[in-house]
Amino acid sequence: MITLRESQHIRLPDGYSEYAVEGSGEIDVQFEVTGKSEVYLRVLGACSLTVRTAVGQGARVSFLIWNAAEGTVRFNEEHTVQRDGVLRVAYGEVNPADMERSCVIHLAEPGASALVSSASLVSADKTYVISVNSEAPHTEGIMEHYAVVLQGGKYRMDATGKIAKGAKGSNSHQTSRALCFDEKQNSMILPKLLIDENDVQASHATTLGRVDEEHLYYMQSRGLTVRQCTSLISAGYLMPVTQFIEEESLKQTLREELERKLVAL
Repeated sequence: MITLRESQHIRLPDGYSEYAVEGSGEIDVQFEVTGKSEVYLRVLGACSLTVRTAVGQGARVSFLIWNAAEGTVRFNEEHTVQRDGVLRVAYGEVNPADMERSCVIHLAEPGASALVSSASLVSADKTYVISVNSEAPHTEGIMEHYAVVLQGGKYRMDATGKIAKGAKGSNSHQTSRALCFDEKQNSMILPKLLIDENDVQASHATTLGRVDEEHLYYMQSRGLTVRQCTSLISAGYLMPVTQFIEEESLKQTLREELERKLVAL
């Protein structure tokens, strides 16, 4: 794993690579993608982390950005995808610290596509502002966000899919789900579609609320405690993010880390 303690420009190699961000100041990382890459970016500390990505023509990259910082981190991201390029970004937010994330994705040329996914175990203040912009014809932006909000947690997801004038044949779709176990939780999902073209497909689906009481009762009737029920249901929401990168050793490590956090509930 390569440690990043200062601003850098990185041309990603083909295949799998790991980076750790560690520091207490402002760090700016620029990634250039020309082939097919998978990246695990583990954030251990930073006051502010800026990530800029240029995905070249026909290139493909998958990022799993895992926040393990003990303190507040402000994320600022901007990703640009050229013709027939593919960008996949997933966020693992399971640490008990505040987080603010602003992310803008530009689908700049025909055939560009992006998938943005997040899994959040929320016991602090987690705020996302994400925009996926189709700026050329036949582009596709997909967003999938899942959160489990615990007592004292505050979750806000502001997600915008935008299709500009002239971006014919483009698609923009969103799914956002937030689950809570306590009335004192605080969560808000703001899905938005800004469509300036007719020949497109766009949709959003949002679910926000407490876990079904009958579901909990059924699980408890099978001998599970409330804590075990909470852990199992949360795992169903959050565990898929650990499969985002194909590296088998990473999958196992992240599954174990997430399981430890869920058991601690």
